[in-house]
Amino acid sequence: MELNTMPAGYFVTGTDTAVGKTLASCALLHAFAMAGKSVIGMKPIAAGCEKGKWMDVERLVEASNVSAARELINPYALVQPIAPHIAAKQTGIVMDIATVQRAFKLLQEMAEMVIVEGVGGFLVPLDDRYDGSDLARALKLPVVLTVGLRLGCLNHALLTARAIHSSGLTLAGWVANQIDPHMESQAENIRTLQHRLDCPLLGVLPFSEKIEARDYAGLLDIWQLI
Repeated sequence: MELNTMPAGYFVTGTDTAVGKTLASCALLHAFAMAGKSVIGMKPIAAGCEKGKWMDVERLVEASNVSAARELINPYALVQPIAPHIAAKQTGIVMDIATVQRAFKLLQEMAEMVIVEGVGGFLVPLDDRYDGSDLARALKLPVVLTVGLRLGCLNHALLTARAIHSSGLTLAGWVANQIDPHMESQAENIRTLQHRLDCPLLGVLPFSEKIEARDYAGLLDIWQLI
């Protein structure tokens, strides 16, 4: 499949929080850049500030080969590392999906490929009405699912895939991230998901104490993406 037949972006979600969405997003950015695309990462909502920085956003910026204003890359930066609707309410921030849509469209004009990293799991609440699925639908992007390989990941992955399909979105592919080096029967779990998820496995990211997303780019088969 030629790159020019692919969508102009992907929405990266995960089976939970802390399963490697940022790693998968950055690896995708590097992979598309290696294939000759101009790329930029977007984190519409980031929760958790460390020494004045939102590290997920910093990593996406580092993995991009196109620069943009921080307010476009990350429209909503929440200080507390908690559920976004709670963090926003505590600081009086009202998040507006339309604001994210406008920022996304501007980024699309600047780069050939925009990788959008979600916040938390796919259905994490954003406010009293909306959740992560509403954000993904608003951007109208095919979804890449990051599966954190640990006990319970089969149920989490299959439930998330069902939620993605129920939202009317396309599950374009999934990435297996070995977050638990001591997990038993990893290969069998991966084979089970390959059988049950109706989308291609893009790659397996091995566990490492020192992770460099650029080194993982070659492990992702972006040619399988729709």
